[in-house]
Amino acid sequence: MSDVKGYIITLKEDTPDSTAESIKNKIKQIGGKITNEFSLIKGFAVQLPVIHAESLGKDHPEIANVEEDKEVHTQ
Repeated sequence: MSDVKGYIITLKEDTPDSTAESIKNKIKQIGGKITNEFSLIKGFAVQLPVIHAESLGKDHPEIANVEEDKEVHTQ
């Protein structure tokens, strides 16, 4: 089985809700899980097999950014 990591997926601001739902359904189909939906930005946190993370943004032009959800440190 593929390694699974957490990612933050940000959609373009003008993405229709129906398209956002379609993307979330696709994530579930490829073995991902929506773990949090954001209200201030159009996006969500997911657990997703690493193998699909890069291709997700390429397959859906409405996705503005896919980045690994990890702890950030400041100095």
